[in-house]
Amino acid sequence: MVESRPEVLFVCVHNAGRSQMAAGFLMAHAGDRVVVRSAGTAPANELNPVVIEAMAERGVDLTAMAARPKRLEEADVRASDVVITMGCGDECPFFPGVSYRDWVLEDPAGQGIEVVREIRDEVERRVLALMEELRVADAT
Repeated sequence: MVESRPEVLFVCVHNAGRSQMAAGFLMAHAGDRVVVRSAGTAPANELNPVVIEAMAERGVDLTAMAARPKRLEEADVRASDVVITMGCGDECPFFPGVSYRDWVLEDPAGQGIEVVREIRDEVERRVLALMEELRVADAT
């Protein structure tokens, strides 16, 4: 019997902060129980170094995950069961049959470590709630 895994796509503008944190936490907590993607509508050249630092404090090494900003592709949206947007507004394509959620979160760009920690902790809370909703067990 083949069990399908939910596919989740996190999208923000630059794919350098919020969406990377969410993807990192979902990969860390769910392991291979979920297919995780992240992308941006206008990707940055590199990840936000303060985000990398804040995530490392929680044991999530984004660099080891080969995380890098990627452009949002229509195929990624179509392949996803759930698309979580974070500040990209109407730039995210909409397809019937895909479940959409918009997480209103402060942008970590240009913020110091204290603010980024607060954003990180809120992202993790939301990821854990999403896992409950999707009935995905925590692998940690």
